[in-house]
Amino acid sequence: MVYPLAVVVDAAGNAFVADRELPGVWKVTDGALSLLFQGEKKFGTPLNAVRCLALDQEGKLLVGDSATREVYRFDAEGKPQPLTKGGIGLPVAIAVAKSGDIFVADLELHIIYKVPAAGGKPAEFARVSAPRGMTIDAEDNLWIVCHRGDLLIKVSPEAKKTVVVKGQPLPEKSFPAGIVVGKDGTAYIADGYNKTVWKVAADGKPVKLIAGEPLVHPVGLAWRGEKLLVADPRAKGLIEVDLDGKATKLEIKPAP
Repeated sequence: MVYPLAVVVDAAGNAFVADRELPGVWKVTDGALSLLFQGEKKFGTPLNAVRCLALDQEGKLLVGDSATREVYRFDAEGKPQPLTKGGIGLPVAIAVAKSGDIFVADLELHIIYKVPAAGGKPAEFARVSAPRGMTIDAEDNLWIVCHRGDLLIKVSPEAKKTVVVKGQPLPEKSFPAGIVVGKDGTAYIADGYNKTVWKVAADGKPVKLIAGEPLVHPVGLAWRGEKLLVADPRAKGLIEVDLDGKATKLEIKPAP
């Protein structure tokens, strides 16, 4: 890996990774890295600049690509199919509701879009300031981490906003990016500039789960079982973190 930005893990434990310097999507299985889809290095071509990944309710991979302003779903033949005809500005995060509807955070327009499960024209669902990461909980609430305004916002299925973390209480030079939420409602936020994964419990106060090595610039977060999987572009790899804050950089080798 050269500059991994996003990661998502399927039910079988396979990790799918977006690497900004290696256009396309990569797959990690049992520590072996293989190519799922090769993107071209020419900007404006599909999957040239993948920034976010998610899995739909059927386990199919969704990809947000800023080069084509599009969200793609991989079909049964392993080919990415466009869903919005270029209807997204700069997709930085994707989350999927129980209904199959797809939510996309647009960093350029500061809008959360809702896209029908089958694809189609995006509809504005909510407006937030500088969204960077997004996830969805068991009750279909969207959790959105923002770089300006309020750090953490929860949006109900009815589009009602609740501020979870008011303002920007992280250290001045912070870069909040990826977010996941546990079954107990605890949120975890990757902060690249502070080399930190923050833990936010019900009181809305961020505390450090882990800071420093082996984290260098953590940005992407996903669950892998009961542990966090962190995409760290400056560490050039994936780092596994348990909920006690113990971290291990994964040893990943090319598939034979």
